[in-house]
Amino acid sequence: MTYTCKHTSADWPIAAAMLPFPGSQDADEAVWRKQLAQVRFEGFTAIDLTDNWVRIADLSRERLALLKGLLEEYGLTPVAVSAIRRSVIDPVDWEGNLAYSHRVIDAAAFLGAEIVSVGLHRPLLDAQARALWFWTQPGPVDSHDPDNWRRAVTRLRELGEHVERAGMALSLEMYEDTLLGTADSAVRLVTDIDMSSVGLNPDLGNIYRLHRPIEDFLVSVEKCMPHANYWHMKSYSRDVDAEGHVTTVPAPMAFGTANYRQAIQIATDAGFDGPMCVENYGGDGLTVSAENMRYIRRMLAVALNEI
Repeated sequence: MTYTCKHTSADWPIAAAMLPFPGSQDADEAVWRKQLAQVRFEGFTAIDLTDNWVRIADLSRERLALLKGLLEEYGLTPVAVSAIRRSVIDPVDWEGNLAYSHRVIDAAAFLGAEIVSVGLHRPLLDAQARALWFWTQPGPVDSHDPDNWRRAVTRLRELGEHVERAGMALSLEMYEDTLLGTADSAVRLVTDIDMSSVGLNPDLGNIYRLHRPIEDFLVSVEKCMPHANYWHMKSYSRDVDAEGHVTTVPAPMAFGTANYRQAIQIATDAGFDGPMCVENYGGDGLTVSAENMRYIRRMLAVALNEI
C-alpha cells in the first residue's frame, strides 16, 4: 500500500524550542509576552515548551491559564512539552522525577499539547556545568543490567498509559550513555515498552556532538525513524584529525556535517509524519533555529517530491 503523508512541506508542524531563553518560571507576564513575540516574529507557529524555560508542571492553575492564553494570542501551537533531565531511573531522584513527569502530562493536556517528550538523561555534573560545551565532559552513565532495564520499561509504560488516557503521545529522547544512547538500544527499549502511544524522539544531534567515535549518523536515522513520533533536530560541525581527536561545535543544519537532506528523505520514506522541533546551542539560538525551520521546509519539499 502506498504511504501518503498527512502533511505538506508548508504545513508540517516545526516547533521552536525555548532553549535560547533563560529560565522564566517566575517571570512577569510582560517577560513571557516579549519572549513569545520573538518566537512568532521569527516565523514560528508551533512551540516546544522546554522546561528549562518554564516548568509547566509547577505552575499554578492561574499561571498555566495565563500561558495558555498568551500562546493563543500569539498564534503559537504548543505541539510538545519536553521534560529535560528528569530520568525515571535516576538512582537518587527517580520517584520525584516520575511524579514530576505525571504532572507534566496533566499540564500538557490542559495546554492542548500533542506530545510529551522525556528522556533518561540526568542533571549535568559539575565539570559539565563549568565547560563551555557540556558535552565535552563525561556525564552520568546508565546501567544496562536487566533490573534497570525492567525499571525503565515499567516506569515509561506507566507514563505511556497516562498520555494515552490524556489523548497524547509519549516520545523518548535519545541521549548519550543512557538506555536511549544508541540506535539499537533505543529501538529495543521502545519495542519492549510496546505501546502505540510511545515512540522515539531520535535527537541524534545529542550523539553526533560527542568527542568520541559514534555510529554513522544516517545508519542511526535508518534504524530509528520507523519508531519515531517526534524529532528534536540540530546540527554540529564535526571534525576528526589524523590521530582520531574529535571536535564539534554547533552549526546551522544547512552547514553542519550531518546530512539532514538525506536524513529527512529517509524519515519520510519510513513513514515519519510527527512534529519536528529545532534547537541550537550558543549565540543567537533563535535565529539559527528559524533558519533551520526554513531549511527543513525546503528539504521536506524535496523529500515529498513537491518540486
